[in-house]
Amino acid sequence: MARYLTQEWLDESRALAADQPERPGASCRMNHVVTGAPGGDISYYWLLENGRLVDSRLGSLDDAEVTLTASWDDSVSIAKGELDTNAAFMQGRVKVAGNMAKLMALLPLTNSPEYRSLQEQVRAITEF
Repeated sequence: MARYLTQEWLDESRALAADQPERPGASCRMNHVVTGAPGGDISYYWLLENGRLVDSRLGSLDDAEVTLTASWDDSVSIAKGELDTNAAFMQGRVKVAGNMAKLMALLPLTNSPEYRSLQEQVRAITEF
């Protein structure tokens, strides 16, 4: 089991995501910031190309198109499936900076059966 929001966890999650279907145009350079984590704030990024996660690492991108910021508690709740990502966004629990249109184009992917299955797989390998 990989500890949540470590590089090992990012690597294992990306490997599980390798078989996600191609979604032409669903591409984004995205930073994530999690505030109030037990060891301090955590930053990581995702590179999505046509619906596929091609890179994810601790740190941040200087040229990110979107930055999502959430508290540790909300981030864990989302990762555990206890808080819906879209609901957290609509409730203002996930803050967004950058290209809102780019993010809105990606949100429907989170409701796809393939994405939901991937989230279950990631939860199974995650130590919170």
